[in-house]
Formats: sequence, structure tokens, C-alpha cells
Amino acid sequence: MHMARIEAAVRLALEFSQAFNRHDLTALAEILHDNCLLESAHAPGEFPALHGKEPVLRFWEQFFQKVPAAHMQVEEVFGLGSRSVMRWQCEWVDITGRPVRTRGVEIFKVRDGRICEQLSYVKGEGQVGGPTLVQRP
Repeated sequence: MHMARIEAAVRLALEFSQAFNRHDLTALAEILHDNCLLESAHAPGEFPALHGKEPVLRFWEQFFQKVPAAHMQVEEVFGLGSRSVMRWQCEWVDITGRPVRTRGVEIFKVRDGRICEQLSYVKGEGQVGGPTLVQRP
């Protein structure tokens, strides 16, 4: 296996985090596969998986509108072949104006040089994008 292919999944995970922090839908569109899958970090049963680039981009657009202060700090990224795993912390402001931080994991799969699968998992009570999130004043 070529080293560039081995590193692609890690590189794309890092590109995702950078686009997330800029709330950059154009950059996300460039790294998402047309037939991508997103399983959000919401509680089970609250959010079905999204299939296809357009529904996933609409999700991120709504997320960034709802949570404009969301910022992800990458703690660790590792991967091999078509898979990568990224541990992160995310900060935002809840409906009371209180800063909140949670930790989570993204599991990415890459096909044809783009993210084709993103599975999100959150640790603890803070559900990024959940109903307790609002804009910063």
C-alpha cells in the first residue's frame, strides 16, 4: 500500500476539523464523498443517519447556524488504510450562557480520496448540536 493512501484518512480527518472550526461548508464539500454517510453524535434514536453529500452539508449548515461558537480541539488522530479515528474536545455555550465542553470521537472512512463515512460518538451529557445549544450573545 502506498504511503499517501495510508496517510489520506488521517489527513482528511485533520482537514475536517479545520473546516469545522472555520464553519466552512465549501471546504467540507471538497472533502466529502458524493455518497457519504453521517451518523451524528446525538442520542440514539434522535437522529437518523444521513446519506449523500447534500443532506450532510445541510446538517452542518444548520449546526453552524445553531452553534456558531462551536470549536473543536483535536486531541489525537490515528489511522491506517481507509480508516482514521480522531479524539476531540468541543466547546460551545448552552441556553443559559454557560460555556460547555465535551469530548468525543469521530471514526472516518475514506474512499476515492474523500470522506465516505463519519461516525460520531460523544462522551458524557453534552450532546453537540443537541437542544441545549444556542448562540453566544
